[in-house]
Amino acid sequence: MQAFNERPPYQRNDYLHWIARSVRAATKRKRIDQMLEELKAGGVYMRMEHRPRKRTR
Repeated sequence: MQAFNERPPYQRNDYLHWIARSVRAATKRKRIDQMLEELKAGGVYMRMEHRPRKRTR
């Protein structure tokens, strides 16, 4: 959950809407698994390289 919350709001929304748009349960499970793997690995967002920005605050 911490890795998810550390992502920018647009990425969190993208993941949630992407999962919610799935029709079949198998597709939903596959997308959830992909999201969890990417969050665990870090540096990946929707199978693309993701470098988190450093916060200046």
